[in-house]
Amino acid sequence: MSQEENGELVEEISEEQISDGNKSLDEVAQLEAEVQEYKDKYLRAYADFENTKKRLEKDKINAVIYANTSFAKDILSVMDSFDGAVASIDAITASEDSPVLQKIKEGIQNTHEQLKKVLEKHGIKEIECEGCFDPEIHQAIMQIESDVHEDGAIVQVLQKGYKIKDQVLRPAMVSTSK
Repeated sequence: MSQEENGELVEEISEEQISDGNKSLDEVAQLEAEVQEYKDKYLRAYADFENTKKRLEKDKINAVIYANTSFAKDILSVMDSFDGAVASIDAITASEDSPVLQKIKEGIQNTHEQLKKVLEKHGIKEIECEGCFDPEIHQAIMQIESDVHEDGAIVQVLQKGYKIKDQVLRPAMVSTSK
């Protein structure tokens, strides 16, 4: 072989290698883009998984906290009956001062207090009805014209409202001023 032939052969190999090298670089760039795409998809799927996991954990905690909501709503009617009994016995004992009525009053009040403590132990609390009307926790049944109260102020509580943790079990039914 002559040097000329060797030179051409070297040139041919070099051009082939260069074109193969360009193909390899294109393939590498394409593979790197594909890797980046899969990495992005993985990160999005992982973030979605973590968000779902957190949401399910929060739902689980809320399910435990609010598991007794239905039972608590049923107990509220018993609490209302005790509120009425306490108010009635106060009216009766004011007019009659009988030792028997005093014992009945004491028994009703003690039972009422025990029921309140049990409800509070389970996160059920009475809704405050002082000040302005809040549509999130109060339900206005009627409006009364009043010179003493500001517009929108609660004048009278017609039925107590209750919350379990931060959730309203039953809104307080109130009358507001015009």
